[in-house]
Amino acid sequence: MKLRSLEKAYRVTDGKRFRLRDVDPDDTRGLVSGRKEAETLLARGIERLRELQERLYAQDRWALLLIFQAMDAAGKDSTIEHVMSGVNPQGCDVHSFKAPSATELDHDYLWRTNSSLPERGRIGIFNRSYYEEVLVVRVHRELLAAEKLPKELVTKHIWQQRYEDMRNLERYLTHNGIVVRKFFLHVSKGEQRRRFLQRIEDPTKRWKFSAADVRERRYWDDYMRAYEHAIRETAAPHAPWYVVPADHKWFTRCVVAAAIVDALEDLDLQYPKIDPSRRREIEEARQALLHER
Repeated sequence: MKLRSLEKAYRVTDGKRFRLRDVDPDDTRGLVSGRKEAETLLARGIERLRELQERLYAQDRWALLLIFQAMDAAGKDSTIEHVMSGVNPQGCDVHSFKAPSATELDHDYLWRTNSSLPERGRIGIFNRSYYEEVLVVRVHRELLAAEKLPKELVTKHIWQQRYEDMRNLERYLTHNGIVVRKFFLHVSKGEQRRRFLQRIEDPTKRWKFSAADVRERRYWDDYMRAYEHAIRETAAPHAPWYVVPADHKWFTRCVVAAAIVDALEDLDLQYPKIDPSRRREIEEARQALLHER
């Protein structure tokens, strides 16, 4: 199987017909030899990503923004760690967005993420993002009160307004050379339970466990509706969502790597061309080095 064929199966560019129930979290796309074949594909993808990221950095024209959203224990951290393992750290920044601080709550909700957008030539990764504003805040509406919005602005239209904000932001970023790719790692409720129990029982993973994560399972259906609405409202050809099956981490990583490689390959990245005067300067330097005593 070719790496590029994996990402197309899970790409959503038009949300009108998207339904979350159509994506099986347990899917592995018929990889007959399972994990072994996926690891081979992933290694190939990491190597290609390394080459493309070097060109991206050298060309210094485009930037790539990768947004990761998921329920707890879906594997965001490990996916980022494995897929980006071959990338030069100088050209990649990871930002994790947890509950907003008091300072952040005194600004508009896009402020904290906008200040972390990637520079040209770099890959920026958002581990959670502004999409939390239509996910956890929508599920727990009481969180809106902490945002200090004027009461007349908190209406039944607020979620549609925020989807519109996000669509406009992503269109703006695209117009300015920042390529946007969004990933929802779709884990099943049963697999999340298994991973929580594993965290509790394994002393080396127990530090990751939070009782609050278990309490959030009571709102599972609400979260699934919120994710579906967000994807339906904000998927676009220039800023697609990838709804990636996440019950098998080895498969998740493979799909994410394929999507990132595809995004970079579409840019036709090239090393900067050297003009004649620069070539002469380089040749003079070469000659000087050759004739050093």
